[in-house]
Amino acid sequence: MKKVAIQGIAGSFHDIAAREYFNTEEIEIVPCETFKELFATLRKDNTIIGALAIENTIAGSLLPNHNLLKESELKIVGEHKLRIKHCIVGLPGQEISDIKEVYSHPIALMQCGDFLEQHRQIKAIESDDTASSAKRISEEKSEGKAAICSELAAEIYGLKILEKGIETNKKNFTRFLIIADPWLAEDLNKGKKPNKSSLVFTLPHEEGSLAHVLSILSYYKLNLTKIQSLPIIGHEWEYEFYVNLKFEDYLRYNQALAAIKPLTRDLRVLGEYEEGRQTI
Repeated sequence: MKKVAIQGIAGSFHDIAAREYFNTEEIEIVPCETFKELFATLRKDNTIIGALAIENTIAGSLLPNHNLLKESELKIVGEHKLRIKHCIVGLPGQEISDIKEVYSHPIALMQCGDFLEQHRQIKAIESDDTASSAKRISEEKSEGKAAICSELAAEIYGLKILEKGIETNKKNFTRFLIIADPWLAEDLNKGKKPNKSSLVFTLPHEEGSLAHVLSILSYYKLNLTKIQSLPIIGHEWEYEFYVNLKFEDYLRYNQALAAIKPLTRDLRVLGEYEEGRQTI
């Protein structure tokens, strides 16, 4: 059975993403309190796979996770795009009118802004995680309190769904990366045909340096699906660039990498993998 480390606990969106990615297999979830702990878990045991949120269509990129991934030297072996559906849940017997406080992760609260605006009698209180908020209410038997979380979390912790689909934007997706030690990555990708890759590189602080790289990628007909810049600590006005590429021809993709390498510094391929499915 595969072990998959996630940030959060059972019922979290990381849990759902991991189970949907490995949908034909039975997996054991390894809960971690933080993303740093997740990476430490994979360093300690290189047989464990990780599921890592990297960007959301509303909140944007999870910038610290880009750097954690680069420093870890783990490989991306896949991705999954999960539709984020929020519920407000409370103890059995409770109704929306009974709720005075709602707990959840700050991003989840932000994503349900319209619902909270319509229910101003409910005070929104930030907590560490969606599923852990639900678990705490269940364990403490907290009447008058609710959590914003997934339907799965409500089911796991025996809570009543007071209202479903309370997210403001119904096209709210989070992209998760599946990561593993390089030796394990090769085995996990056996038989698959990669059509996407993630790169990181730095550029000299010269006029047009990024434009030159992008023009080469365009020449080789690679689809640039994401570019994210992060400042390099201690090097004023210098940046690392994280790039996602889609390609149809693996040979042409490799030719493009060879062409841009002399123009970049510290070019690294973080992973080559199949483009992920997107849940509805």
